[in-house]
Amino acid sequence: MNKVAIIILSDPTNGGEEAFGRAFNGLSAAWDIKQSGGEVTVIFQGAGVRWPSLITKADHPLNGLYGLVKGSIEGVSCGCADAFGAAEGAAACGMKVIKDNPVPGTTGLASFAKLLKFGTTVLTF
Repeated sequence: MNKVAIIILSDPTNGGEEAFGRAFNGLSAAWDIKQSGGEVTVIFQGAGVRWPSLITKADHPLNGLYGLVKGSIEGVSCGCADAFGAAEGAAACGMKVIKDNPVPGTTGLASFAKLLKFGTTVLTF
């Protein structure tokens, strides 16, 4: 099985059930791949950087699923966390910030090119 990166882009503050469903399915896919012996990484990017401060709370409906894949979560895109006002929330819940794509005018983003270069399959939710 190839390496897989799950990119969660859905916005929990704007998308209602559709956004919740995308985050749920992204984390569920990570669990499925992990349970099948695959190598999986979860990255929160775009407005999806708002999810960690929610799903790390014990009373959130996705918290149990988050706990199952916590070790596979790489972190949040730094520039996206800045742009979407989620940097403080990400730091408060211990998320690593990813900045391996030095886009000018930003603090850096997660790199899709880096993932693809090493044969990683990228799934977006």
